[in-house]
Amino acid sequence: MKLTDMSYAHEVMARHGIAPKKKFGQNFLTSDAVVSHIADTPSEDADVGVLEIGPGIGTLTEALAERYKKVVSVEIDETLLPVLAETVGWRENVEIVNGDAMKIDFPEFVREHFGDMRVCVCANLPYYITSPIIMKILECGALFESVTVMIQKEVAERLCAKAGSVDYGAITVFAAYLADVEKCFNVSPGNFLPQPKVTSAVIRMKPHKTPPVSVKNPENMQKIIKAAFEQRRKMLAGALAAATGRVSKAQISEKIAEAGLPQDVRGEKLSLADFARLSDILEM
Repeated sequence: MKLTDMSYAHEVMARHGIAPKKKFGQNFLTSDAVVSHIADTPSEDADVGVLEIGPGIGTLTEALAERYKKVVSVEIDETLLPVLAETVGWRENVEIVNGDAMKIDFPEFVREHFGDMRVCVCANLPYYITSPIIMKILECGALFESVTVMIQKEVAERLCAKAGSVDYGAITVFAAYLADVEKCFNVSPGNFLPQPKVTSAVIRMKPHKTPPVSVKNPENMQKIIKAAFEQRRKMLAGALAAATGRVSKAQISEKIAEAGLPQDVRGEKLSLADFARLSDILEM
């Protein structure tokens, strides 16, 4: 019997005396179609390893194990370990690790658990750690072949937004520098136990082996991007001047002009290439 069967999921949790915990943002999938669709997304190659974050009671883990060579699932909630041992722990290609994904050294973890295998990430992420964990994963560069995550729909739309749109922000630009991002499909609240109050979405990211833009100092570009969106209603010169105490607004305006940008431009209008060009001539 599959864990997407509501009666079976309830029976397993009741037998182990557990329930979804709000503090860990636990919403367990209950749709076989959605689980299958997510599990199909990481790779067309069955010979890859999959790092899963937050397996819950093992619903997605089960589907991943049926498709890929090895699955290593990191679960922060130790009370779920006996459940996972029963539901998926018997599978030879599944390993359950009790730990906090935000504290894991991913390169070391991959070496230890996957060796020289190609590895993808697949996760139904808790909403409260969405942005931090995505950035932590993407900052590993080409360590992962692909990153498939289910997150809040609004966050997915921000990650995939186009310059000039209302959803476009710092995280959009940061993500674009690190990976190609595509939104795959939406998932309605009725597909979870318990039902969240918002719609979710699955996105797939393919980390860049080489960044799409060349920039002298990536850290400086990060500072400029962050400053540009901290006060997004301000024109770019004003927003950047407010974020630094050592460069005047007049000096910043000169650099904006040198970068070929209009003086009244706001950060939300700049592409990744615009930010890279400005970063190379303006030290924040």
